[in-house]
Amino acid sequence: MAIYAISDLHLPFGIYKPMDVFGKVWENYTEKLFYNWNQIVSDDDTVILPGDLCWATYLEQALADFKFLESLKGKKIIGKGNHDYFFTTIKKMNEFLSQNDLKSVSILYNNYFLVEDQLICGSRGWDILGKTEEDEKLLDREAIRLELSITAALKKHPDKEICVFLHYPPDYNTTLTKTNKIMGILEKYNVKNCYYGHLHAKGINQAFIGNHNSVNFSLISADYLEFTPKKIM
Repeated sequence: MAIYAISDLHLPFGIYKPMDVFGKVWENYTEKLFYNWNQIVSDDDTVILPGDLCWATYLEQALADFKFLESLKGKKIIGKGNHDYFFTTIKKMNEFLSQNDLKSVSILYNNYFLVEDQLICGSRGWDILGKTEEDEKLLDREAIRLELSITAALKKHPDKEICVFLHYPPDYNTTLTKTNKIMGILEKYNVKNCYYGHLHAKGINQAFIGNHNSVNFSLISADYLEFTPKKIM
């Protein structure tokens, strides 16, 4: 049994929006994803998807995208991204999954999961480069969500290793010398591995991939991974 990760699927089955603005790599991307995923993921594996699942504005519009996700092998844990407008309360999300017999999908939102001895924690995060007062408020809120996820996990499993999954990058390769709330939490709780998405095309050049202050950072945007889930354990 293994754990995989991939973000930013931007599924188009409920609401269509072309992704070719991000390059030719997005041509026939759902076919690539379906083939690559089912080649390597087994039904006993778990795949973490931290955000930007699809283009739906409302949860009902996302049903076709969730059914596509259900057709893929393995268990899936999804978090919230900046384009996931359909995301609502954890109660309503779980009701939606139950009502539509989406048995392989779980929601990471103000909670955590224990998978193969790993504590799966996370939040959406926010753009640390945001300059407005609203950006600061959102970053504060997401930092609180992340800390709640981590502390809830450690309360019950103090000896387990934490893996954090964010949608937004917790830092950029040009800003590592500066402090921010998300990075502070990762360091405070001795997080060893952090996975994030959000970056596409030229934006990938901004990604920090590697070790900083004892945290290993990995970019898992779908196009960066060539639509193949990354094995992380």
